[in-house]
Formats: sequence, C-alpha cells, structure tokens
Amino acid sequence: MLTLLLIVAGVSIQSCKKSESKPADTAPANLVVNAVPSTDGSGKVSFTSTADGAVSYVYNFGNGNSLTSANGVAETVYTLGGTNSYTVTVTAKSTSGLTTTKTITVTVTYVLKLVWADEFNTDGAPDATKWGYDMGNNNGWGNNELEYYTNRIENAAVAGGFLKINLIKEPFGGFNYTSARMLTKDKFDFKYGRVEVKAKLPEGVGTWPAIWMLGSDIGTVGWPACGEIDIMEHLGRDLNNIYATLHYPGRSGGNANGNSKRIADATTAFHVYSVEWDAAFIKIYVDGDMVHYIANTPAIPFNHNFFLILNIAMGGNFAGAVDPAVTGASMQIDYVRIYQ
Repeated sequence: MLTLLLIVAGVSIQSCKKSESKPADTAPANLVVNAVPSTDGSGKVSFTSTADGAVSYVYNFGNGNSLTSANGVAETVYTLGGTNSYTVTVTAKSTSGLTTTKTITVTVTYVLKLVWADEFNTDGAPDATKWGYDMGNNNGWGNNELEYYTNRIENAAVAGGFLKINLIKEPFGGFNYTSARMLTKDKFDFKYGRVEVKAKLPEGVGTWPAIWMLGSDIGTVGWPACGEIDIMEHLGRDLNNIYATLHYPGRSGGNANGNSKRIADATTAFHVYSVEWDAAFIKIYVDGDMVHYIANTPAIPFNHNFFLILNIAMGGNFAGAVDPAVTGASMQIDYVRIYQ
C-alpha cells in the first residue's frame, strides 16, 4: 500500500512539473509600425515599432539601408532629391528567432543642396583649385587611344561663359592629336548625390567625348574594382547616340552594364547629362529622360567616394577608326553642378 502511495505521489509531482513548464515561444503579435517624416526638407524619417513578444526589430528602409533596433525606435535619412515614396519593411523577432513582418509606405521630401560647382564664368585657364589633369598618352589609356593629353590652354580654356576642351590634330609628344582630360581627383570627391553637366558635344569620326566618374580608391584597388560611372559617352561615328555605362568587376570593358539613347542634336545644341546616385540605385539621364538604371548593392563598388572627369579621346577600341580629315573638335560645357 505504501509503495502504491509513493508511485501515485511521484506521478502527481511529475504532473505538476509538466504543468509548470514554460510555454513554447511564439512569433511576435500585434506588430504596429509608425513613421514620422520630417517637414523641413532634410529627408529624415523617425520610426517607432511595437509588438507583443518582440525582443528586436529589423528595419529595411527601402533605399538600400537597414538597421536593427532593440527597442523598435529607428531613424534614417533619405537623400534622393525631391519628394519620393519608399517601401519600408519591419521584422519583429522573438527570443527564439520567430518573426512577424509588416510593410508600410513612407513619403518624404529631400531638398538637394549644391555642394560643388563650376559655372565657367572667368576667362582663361580652368580653375586650378577645382581641376587637375591627366597627362600624356599612358599606353593609350587602356583603349589604344591616339591623343596626347596636356594642360595647355590650347586644349582646355574658359571663354564667354563656357569651358572648351579642344582636340587638335598636331604632332605632340610623339602623337598626332592633343586634347585635355580634366578631373577633380585630390581636389573634390563625394559619395552619393546628383551630378549635372550641361554640354554640347564635338563632331568628327573618331572623336570620343566623355563625362564620367571613377572611384577615388583606384590608386589602391585598381580598375575596375574602383568602379566607373559613365554619365555620357558619344562617338563621332555614331552621331547623337548617348551611352550611359557602368564598369565594375564582372561587368567591365565590352561586358559593361549600360544602355544608350538617341537624341536629335547632341553636337549642335546643349543638353543636360546627369546621374542620380544613392545606396539603392544609379540612374543616368539626358535632359531628365532616363537612359539607364541599375540597382546599387553592397556587392558592387558604388558605395564610396568618386571624382569627376571631362575629356575628349581620339580613336581607340570604342571610338574606332579616325577620319583623317578631322583637324579639330571641341566639347563645350556650360556648367558642372553637384548636389547632395
């Protein structure tokens, strides 16, 4: 009888222990996400999220950026100019990692600020505080180009409110053409923003003008690991066809990531060539019409500082054969403006 009572008591104790065990973890419930966009044009949005049973919150802000918050409070700044809408995804996590997700749309205004510009209003040599030069031919600059770059006023000068980069057919430095390749390297570089260049392009079969950008780390990582953004390229053999291209590992040279758009009068009228660049995407435009788009991610080298380059090349792998009758050509630039 005593043995039976002990057995019954043991079963009762075990039953009590089982009934007192911790209930299984469940996914967070009642997830609520609130967003408060700024009204001052700063692009800032403040977020607050709450959920029953959540121990952390992961924000995907819809612009390529993300953040983990222990208390559900988060803040981000959207830097694309104008008024734009973003899809924000918030994931609430429990202790064991179970999740609940909610998506909202936020609309925010960011007023771009002019951070660097050259309006080319002072006649003479280009402003040396803003522009430097690549010099020589440098083994054809990797493209079998035929020009020799100089810093002479004959090849780059400001006159009448315009910068003129001049290609000249002349013997110089062992080559038959001179030109200029101006750049802001070591004078100004930047990460993200909007670049606008108003320009009229040169004519002549063999000419290859370009408005483009290189990663400032090219000296340490080389090309294409530094990344290259070609805002505008034009070929004299293919008049009025504007190329917009990005080069990076796996997509460089003839395998680059690009597109083109044909316009009516690239060599007889001024057009605005621009790029919008942030952590989420790169968009390249002519006169506000998009030529090319890529999604920007941490896997490609477009999330660090870049500098700007203006030049006219002659011949080479892309521009092709040169018309010997071309004795000169000019790219005229009204302004360069960089906003952030």
